[in-house]
Amino acid sequence: MKAIQDLFSTDYGLMSIVVIAVIVVGLGVAYGVLKSKMAESAKSAGK
Repeated sequence: MKAIQDLFSTDYGLMSIVVIAVIVVGLGVAYGVLKSKMAESAKSAGK
């Protein structure tokens, strides 16, 4: 319980949440870009 309290009430805990959120969003963006590039490449290879 102390760990969760530290996570949401201290500056380093809140910064950890921010960093984790930025990484998750970045992975989502990278996945979307790569998926669209792969679909574009497959479409052009099929022509």
